[in-house]
Amino acid sequence: MNIINNIVYQQVKPEAALADFVDSYWMLHNTGDEAQSVIGLPDGRVDLFFTQSVTQPFNIVLIGIGTRTHPSVIDPHTLMFAISFKLPAVEYILGFPIADMVDGAKELPNDFWRFNVKDLDDFDAFCEKAAQKLLSLLPKEMDERKRRLFQLIYESKGEMSVLELSERVYWSARQINRYFNQQFGVSLKVFCNILRFRMSLEHIAKGRLFPELNFTDQNHFIKEIKKFSGAVPKELFKNQNDRFILLSAIRQQ
Repeated sequence: MNIINNIVYQQVKPEAALADFVDSYWMLHNTGDEAQSVIGLPDGRVDLFFTQSVTQPFNIVLIGIGTRTHPSVIDPHTLMFAISFKLPAVEYILGFPIADMVDGAKELPNDFWRFNVKDLDDFDAFCEKAAQKLLSLLPKEMDERKRRLFQLIYESKGEMSVLELSERVYWSARQINRYFNQQFGVSLKVFCNILRFRMSLEHIAKGRLFPELNFTDQNHFIKEIKKFSGAVPKELFKNQNDRFILLSAIRQQ
C-alpha cells in the first residue's frame, strides 16, 4: 500500500489463470478533507471503476482506452476500486466493443456483475469476488491468431511493428487493424505506441530520461512522450506535487 499526498493506493496482480485478460485490481482512496487534482496518463488498459464518495452515490463506470492525459479531481473521501483489463477481455469477458469509448466512459448498471456498495468495505474481499466472477466468464477457447497476437504485443511491450506482428500470426495487417478499430476504437499501431509509452514511464520514474525502447532517437522519444503526456520526460520525472498519479504509483512500487 502506498500513500500519495492523502491518496492511498494499492494494487494487486491477478492469479495466473486470469493473467491474459486482467492487468490488475487496484484501489484509490482520498482520505483527506480536500479534493485532490491529478492527471491520468494513457496506459493501454480498460478500467472498470466501482466508486463512492460523500457527494456521489455508488456507481460503476467502464473507461475505454485513453490516448491523452485526463486531468481530474478526486473529491474528499472518495473511494475507488477498479479492475484493469488487458485488451482480450473486451471481446472475451466483457462481451461488447468499446470503440465508441476512446478517451471516454460508459456508466453501467449499479448491480453489474452483482457488485454493490458493500463490496467497497474490503478491498481483499472485492478482489476475491472479482476473481471468481472473471474465472466464471473465461472463454472455453480463443481464436489462436488473437491469442498469439496479444501475447506478442504485451511481451514486446509494444515494440514490434504491425508488419512483423502480422507475419508472426499469419493475419493480414488490414484485417488486424479492422479488428482493433471495431473492437477498441484505435489502430494496432496507436495501441502499441500507447503501450510503449506506458513502459517508458517506468524508466522515467527512475530518472532514466533517454530512450530504452524502440524509438528512432532522443528527439523521437521526447516527442512521443510529450504527445501522450503533455510533458517532456524531465518534467514528468520531477512530477511536482505528484500530479501524475500513474507515475507516482509506479515510482512507489
